[in-house]
Amino acid sequence: MIQTRKLSLYRGSNPLLLDVDLVIHDGQKIGITGANGCGKSSFFALLKGELHPDSGEFEIPKSAVIAHVEQEVAASGRPAIEYVIDGDTELRRVEREMEANPDGEHYAHAIARFEELGGYGAKAKAARLMHGLGFDDAQISMPVAEFSGGWRMRLNLARALMCRSDILLLDEPTNHLDLDAVLWLESWLSGYQGTLLLISHDRDFLDGTVDFICHIENRSLRLYTGNYGDFERQRAAGLAQQQAAFEKQQREVAHLQSYIDRFRAKATKSRQAQSRIKALERMELISAAHVDSPFAFSFEQPQQASNPLLKLEKASAGYPGKTILDDISLSIESGSRMGLIGSNGAGKSTLIKMIAGELRPLSGERIEGKGLAIGYFSQHQLESLRLDESPFEHLRRLDEAAREQDIRDYLGGFGFHGDAVFAPVVNFSGGEKARLVLALIIRDRPNLLLLDEPTNHLDLEMRHALTLALQDYEGAIVVVSHDRHLVRTVADDLILVENGGATPFEGDVEDYGRKVLQGPVDKKPEKENRKRIEAELRARRRPLQISAGKLEAEMEKLGAEKAAIEEKIADPGFYADREAVKAALLDVAGIEARLAEIENEWFDLVTQLEALA
Repeated sequence: MIQTRKLSLYRGSNPLLLDVDLVIHDGQKIGITGANGCGKSSFFALLKGELHPDSGEFEIPKSAVIAHVEQEVAASGRPAIEYVIDGDTELRRVEREMEANPDGEHYAHAIARFEELGGYGAKAKAARLMHGLGFDDAQISMPVAEFSGGWRMRLNLARALMCRSDILLLDEPTNHLDLDAVLWLESWLSGYQGTLLLISHDRDFLDGTVDFICHIENRSLRLYTGNYGDFERQRAAGLAQQQAAFEKQQREVAHLQSYIDRFRAKATKSRQAQSRIKALERMELISAAHVDSPFAFSFEQPQQASNPLLKLEKASAGYPGKTILDDISLSIESGSRMGLIGSNGAGKSTLIKMIAGELRPLSGERIEGKGLAIGYFSQHQLESLRLDESPFEHLRRLDEAAREQDIRDYLGGFGFHGDAVFAPVVNFSGGEKARLVLALIIRDRPNLLLLDEPTNHLDLEMRHALTLALQDYEGAIVVVSHDRHLVRTVADDLILVENGGATPFEGDVEDYGRKVLQGPVDKKPEKENRKRIEAELRARRRPLQISAGKLEAEMEKLGAEKAAIEEKIADPGFYADREAVKAALLDVAGIEARLAEIENEWFDLVTQLEALA
């Protein structure tokens, strides 16, 4: 158990947490949320022993093994798989004992412990972790020094998962992953038996991994029961009690409803369209929890252009000596909204670069429509910012005639206020640079928006603001993102990039998730393969069955409570006490509302179980 009493943490003279009381029980899975700079990473540093309370008490079991993702990886010639196995420090300790005592009683004890720890299967376990995170067979034996920064972070993540930990601390683990790896990691964490503390700005990932949200706000910690969606509903209820916040919420909901109505009128009965309508309807609840968001911006009317905006005809793409995509035919119409999906290395970024014109086709044609104006966001766009210039100077270069106040107001929608408007970019965080690049792209009024992992470094509030702006955007969109919520609520059509091609995917993001988790057909003997698949399905079904059972028990309990109240109401003598009648009717209404909520949750779980049958 982890516990704090009247805990206070400071950054210099600035208080991050004041008089915080918190209890975290063994086995709980908790998402840590809050605005940038609120103290999430400092709280993790406290758990790791890197910080100490400025006042108050903090307790964590001395024997607890804590795993976390290191931020640095020394460039070495050590094979990647051995580096990952190093995460199992107990196994490595026993191996050293075996080497130091090659015979006798000490060796016998060491070999027995080695077998208990599954030492003979350690390489297979490490390989499974690495494959799940996107490493191929050739990469797992490569020297660590040959991997780029993003891949080294994946190595560190695999190493943390390899650790035999009691407490697992993950700080933005999905930042360097593609969608396939995110889905695999979510599935792996669902089976983790220890205490999980997770900082993430990916709402779908939080929904799929945690049972509690610990929200940091106003220098305090508050623990909410449920996943991120549950937290939003609970926080929205509290915010709605503040009149100003409530009025802003209603304006946001009206805006969303207008969009839903317009989309519903045009939508076909395809599964993808219906899935998106449901997601948009849920946005009413989501927006309510973000009424105090510091970000608010929208796209202006896109520039006029011919239709289609851009066509690829039998185009191939790649690099000298290596063709990645071949025979690609794609037409991007005005207003089309495409999500590119596929495994790491399949060619999603290559395709979006060819669409952007940054990569010329090796063969075939790329045909631009008249008036095409592309807005292209990718991580390397952040490097094109002028480090010695401020956000104001970047915007002024786009429009020299713009009034200073207009530029300041515009930048305010992206979270740049006061001195930050005139501060040099050189000191900006990755999130601040990403917000500035988005501001520059949007200001140019593109009619084709290309987004390659736009949510990396963006917090939950900025992701929400971007989602709202993209829903209202009237131009065409092509997006690559591991953020399923963004893809689900923005893209009408999914394009699957695999095996050198790009074809329409029949289904929605959830269907793709199931496809990824089922994995490719195994070439092992049929009987062995069937047993493995059945075991994996049982492991994935088990937490769903437990959750469904809990919901069924709660429904049964609520049903009994409702029946007892209704039995009282049925007694004519009960109506003599008007206050008691009024209270009973309110209780019934509350129980019915809760039952409806639980039934929806139960239905979602049953649907997931049926998909795994």
